[in-house]
Amino acid sequence: MVLERIAGPSDLRTLGPDDLATLTDELREAVVAAVARAGGHLGSNLGVVELTVALHRVLNSPHDRIVWDTGHQAYVHKMLTGRADDFTSLRTAGGLSGYPSRAESPHDHVENSHASTALSWAAGLAWAERARPTVPPRRTVAVIGDGALTGGMAYEALNNLGHHGLPVLVVVNDNGRSYAETVSRLPQRIAEIRTDPRYRRLRDRLDDVVARLPASGLAARVRDANLRALKTAVSEAPALQSFVEALGVRYLGPFDGHDVAVVERAVRDALRLDTPVLLHVLTEKGRGYGPAETDPEKRLHDTSAFDPETGPAPSGSRSWTAAFSDALAGAMERRDDVVAMTAAMPGSTGLLAVERRSPGRVIDVGIAEQHAVTSAAGLAHAGMTPVLAVYSTFLARAFDQANLDVGLHGEHVVLVLDRAGVTGDDGPSHHGVLDLALTLRIPGMTVLAPSCEQDLRALLDAALELDGPVALRFPKGTVVRADALGPRAGARLTAPLSARRLHEGADACVLAVGDRVRPAVAAAHALAAEGLAVTVWDVRSVRPADPAMIADAAAAPLVVTVENGVVAGGAGAELADRIAAAVGPTAVPPVLRLGVPTRYVPHGDAGRILADLGLDAPGIAAAVRAAVAAGRERPTAARS
Repeated sequence: MVLERIAGPSDLRTLGPDDLATLTDELREAVVAAVARAGGHLGSNLGVVELTVALHRVLNSPHDRIVWDTGHQAYVHKMLTGRADDFTSLRTAGGLSGYPSRAESPHDHVENSHASTALSWAAGLAWAERARPTVPPRRTVAVIGDGALTGGMAYEALNNLGHHGLPVLVVVNDNGRSYAETVSRLPQRIAEIRTDPRYRRLRDRLDDVVARLPASGLAARVRDANLRALKTAVSEAPALQSFVEALGVRYLGPFDGHDVAVVERAVRDALRLDTPVLLHVLTEKGRGYGPAETDPEKRLHDTSAFDPETGPAPSGSRSWTAAFSDALAGAMERRDDVVAMTAAMPGSTGLLAVERRSPGRVIDVGIAEQHAVTSAAGLAHAGMTPVLAVYSTFLARAFDQANLDVGLHGEHVVLVLDRAGVTGDDGPSHHGVLDLALTLRIPGMTVLAPSCEQDLRALLDAALELDGPVALRFPKGTVVRADALGPRAGARLTAPLSARRLHEGADACVLAVGDRVRPAVAAAHALAAEGLAVTVWDVRSVRPADPAMIADAAAAPLVVTVENGVVAGGAGAELADRIAAAVGPTAVPPVLRLGVPTRYVPHGDAGRILADLGLDAPGIAAAVRAAVAAGRERPTAARS
């Protein structure tokens, strides 16, 4: 195997055309095998095989720096930088990260896996090189997808690259998609060229002419000119070229991103210019693997483990996302004022199914969370009821807008935060552990956390009826049914935002939030078998908190709050404040707050991570047991 001979990027430079072709096939097979074992990002990595090989043949990594925007497309980069043998550990605890990782390799410079940031990183690196030149000079390349070009940071960085003349090579990997199809007019013009029958006819003719030429420098020059000639023949300058060159950034392309030799020459030409250059390469997401190429939604952008012979099969379990999707679709059929929104993730947030049932009422803004939140405020002010579905981790990108555009104006925007809490395999950038602490900093924000599917539906309906901003969070994974929480879970509530008491006892009062309700109930049963009687409340509404629940907690000898989010400033802190406000600071019982510590939690199995943090049933039981045994002598404490 050729791949077995690649210990580092320098080994690529000795390969001839036949070995390179074999290598790209082997890399695709290795990517499919690795993702089939542990899940991960498949389509995006299959699309950048030749591009990655070409970059590493030209650049001297790690001296030259490659910054991968949204680093899930860096699997091939990892394999070519000495980690191919370790790919059996991909996305497992203690194994390779699914994103670049400085701890793994000096070839990995930027670990952030949120989109549209690479160009800003590259600008900073280039500024530093200009201020303190190295010998030989360190070249900086940023690889960004056309989907990430819908994010505002990318445009801000392009403007600065051009204004300051920073010699950064920006490689746009244009596959027409982010998770789903890219929402932007700039790459759309290129997509029109790709599908224009004149393009196909002219390319076929040129290929036939080139094939008839004898092997010579002339043939090579004609081949290099192929796409440039097509661009000129089919259309005037594309919108992307006009835009970036107006900013002072040179445009080269488009080039065939699946031809190593073509991309190599283009990269060398671009680097010689010693100026900011945008190199436009056309690729196919999911290339070389049939199930990815034929996936109409996202080209198997990401997937759980699967049989590589057949491809991923539909999940047999019902997810929280599917439960939300059904609930929202039903609500939109009943109410014509409700409009759904997403930031480039209609499938992953359940909104494709909503769009099918309510055509024209789902807005996809692209990778633009800040714009999404503020435009949702505008919709609300105009009398609509926007429901913005976004992963919890991505809400942090738009906190200022949630605070000052939505919160300050008291607009009725419903923020639905999917993948809230510890998410597992994708690591620190994807754990949704900040949303409780963030949304609770916004005055007037109602914060809801359902513990089961029935409550998700009920709390979504309540959120649509409320005034002012609302955040509703739920975790990744299989949705919980109410009967799994015990016989009291189906009891009728006195008000839409009332808490629910699921277990009673006099020794301690546990206030459990969202997905921590089920393990809290299990902990109460385990403690009961030991003779400890514990009350468990399903909080449901963190703010406003149910006064009956707060009064019950204030009368308990010990209060324990449990949440799947950062404990500092989170739900536990909010509930402790409400208890103090109800009975006064001198009458507050001891409060033990359990949650995620203030640190970056590495990737691994979500259940294992929660157990290690003491947030599963045995961990909750142990914390309550220890606190009761200590005689409830400690003051209000935060365990982190």
